[in-house]
Amino acid sequence: METLLKVDGLSKSFGGLRVVCELDLIIKQGECSSIIGPNGAGKTTLFNLITKYLSPDSGSIIFRGEDITRLPPWEISWRGIARSFQGINIFPRLTAYENVQVTLFSRYEQSSNLFSRAKNLFKKETFEILDIVGLSNQAELESRELSAGNQKRLELAIALAAGPELLLLDEPTAGVAPEETLTIIHLIERLARQRGTAVVFIEHDMSVVFAVSEKVRVMHEGRIIAEGKPDSIRRNEQVQRVYLGVAE
Repeated sequence: METLLKVDGLSKSFGGLRVVCELDLIIKQGECSSIIGPNGAGKTTLFNLITKYLSPDSGSIIFRGEDITRLPPWEISWRGIARSFQGINIFPRLTAYENVQVTLFSRYEQSSNLFSRAKNLFKKETFEILDIVGLSNQAELESRELSAGNQKRLELAIALAAGPELLLLDEPTAGVAPEETLTIIHLIERLARQRGTAVVFIEHDMSVVFAVSEKVRVMHEGRIIAEGKPDSIRRNEQVQRVYLGVAE
């Protein structure tokens, strides 16, 4: 697989606290991988830096061979990087259909159209995306009426509507009932395999991480201290000490 994203020497500090420290990272096309680590390790900050919700102090971010380090968030989205957040990030008073459709409006730069009824714009593509995440039968429900698990699915649908080559998911199963967790995580895995989308997710549930990750990266104190296949991460003594809770 070819390199899709290359992060080189990325650093970010808040006051005297360095949260991301000269971090290097390579994401391959189509990979499904996870980032784990204790709270405060810098995982979400890393996502914020890649998508320019924060500006790095130093380092570079190369996506598909182009330096995107200084681009604004909307430019990064247009180039093919989408993300979700720790909390639910949807329009609660819009229907599931409208949440996805409005993202397609933005993607294709059609925020208004005087000659068509907005309801019918991108109708086929909107329903195709809702069907992928299993929400086509709830398209007309206001998103605030959906269960927590289905709101997470809707977040995935919104991200997919942006047409990403790289999808960054911050704790995609947080707040979801246990019976829905595995469904969502296998949906993420299927997206990576069937659509060729690279998926990188932050997760604290190790059963989820080890179930679907092709590669696991471990962050600690702003650095990636280990990466590899799930079995090798399980056996890594440093990871056991700093994160998995195994005593020396």
